[in-house]
Amino acid sequence: MTVTQETLGTPFGPFTTAEEVVRDVDLSGKTAIVTGGASNLGRETVRVLASRGAHVIVPARDVTAARQALSGMDRVEIVCMDLLDPASIDGFADRFQADHETLDLLILSAGVMATPLFRDKEGHEGQLATNHLGHFHLTAALWPALRAAEGARVVVLSSRAHQLGGLDLDDLNFTRRPYDKWLAYGQAKTANALFAVALDARGIAHGVRAFSVHPGSILGPLARHLSREEIDAFGALSEDGTPVVDPARDKKSSEQGAATTIWCATAPELAGIGGVYCEDCDIAPLRTEGQLGAAGVRPFAVDPTIAEALWAQSVRLTGRDLHE
Repeated sequence: MTVTQETLGTPFGPFTTAEEVVRDVDLSGKTAIVTGGASNLGRETVRVLASRGAHVIVPARDVTAARQALSGMDRVEIVCMDLLDPASIDGFADRFQADHETLDLLILSAGVMATPLFRDKEGHEGQLATNHLGHFHLTAALWPALRAAEGARVVVLSSRAHQLGGLDLDDLNFTRRPYDKWLAYGQAKTANALFAVALDARGIAHGVRAFSVHPGSILGPLARHLSREEIDAFGALSEDGTPVVDPARDKKSSEQGAATTIWCATAPELAGIGGVYCEDCDIAPLRTEGQLGAAGVRPFAVDPTIAEALWAQSVRLTGRDLHE
């Protein structure tokens, strides 16, 4: 199996908003789950999906805060779940499948970035655990409902941060090498892209297609662990302290940042395609080299052999796999 990163030449681009992507889309009768759906990009994703008729379920560790963030939205349901707690993930999936036979859209948007070292209950490095392993576990637990939909899509939020250096399959948890918050983040974002590749390979026979997404650079809660000096180094703030919005330089609003996620979840032109890394509402080009942060995806982040190796490690670390 190979992943073909060939752009489609869509009418959209970096300035496109999520609303514009679904202007002619009707999601009535569809069911979606959006992790991280109470904050920033995830919240905009939830709002747009629900506005087009989908019933959207948002798993959240802090249900009260999520309800406040999503208040006033119709067809949105908040359910308690902690991505760092395997029992909580299983409980959420069991409750969902007791009430719903199918799941049409699974948007894996929750994440953390460049955190100090922390570990989950199993001892896994926290950025990998939150961004990848928790989502791996959740997807496996929801697999029967995804298969039953006969046309489900899974969208995983990756990032150009995958360009920071790939992943170390022999030391995913930073137990042998010194912890570096940016290498750990880059590893987790690489894992997100590779997860979509391997998941798509397994899902294609059942009509389940998977995509990874670079949403753009959006200053929001994800940057809460960064110092002001680090934020300034990214040129993310104007002189008056407001976030810079300049889509031509990949600095986007949440409305623009959610567009590629919504496009991957709904675009008819993606029928028959999967496992690809997307940005600016199109399939991203493959780039073997280039300046860090430039457009495109590195070959190692969509390599099927590496994706399969990561899948095997993820099964080992979580104890979960897809079951026919």
